[in-house]
Amino acid sequence: MLIEEGRIKAAFDSGVFVLKLCGDVRLTLCATLDTQAQRLAATPGLSAVLIDLREATNVDSTALGFLAKVAMAVKGRLEQPPTIIVDNPDVRKMLDVMGFAHFFTLVEAPLQQPTALNDVLEELPEEPADEEGLRERILEAHRILMHMNEHNREQFQPLVEMLESQDAAANH
Repeated sequence: MLIEEGRIKAAFDSGVFVLKLCGDVRLTLCATLDTQAQRLAATPGLSAVLIDLREATNVDSTALGFLAKVAMAVKGRLEQPPTIIVDNPDVRKMLDVMGFAHFFTLVEAPLQQPTALNDVLEELPEEPADEEGLRERILEAHRILMHMNEHNREQFQPLVEMLESQDAAANH
């Protein structure tokens, strides 16, 4: 089976920020996701956030951590929590297991005919990250996931401890 490389598209229109993840979204895209989360936190006039995962075939835990960071970035600024649209059962199950329903409104919707929204979505260039930057982002993403619930804390504690010890060793 051919795995489609991950892509991220975004648009901001009339106060609504849309982030669309396509294909196999992995840690290589986390620098781009991190930039979007930071940009969102500072966006004036923001009224809603919509994350479209209908074309995502896989979203790894690092990318999920940065989606959680998006929710944290806008917490308290919006009337409604960010919305995630998903129809892939594997991706939906992962969101459920990770506790995303506490931070997002999860909506199941099949992919429909292209809308006007697709016309304004722009593909974001993948931001390069060196090995050190990548490791820091992986660590940050998994710390965010750990703070979401007890299941995630148990799941990611060993990885976070390993990365932290690598960081400590690299900084000595």
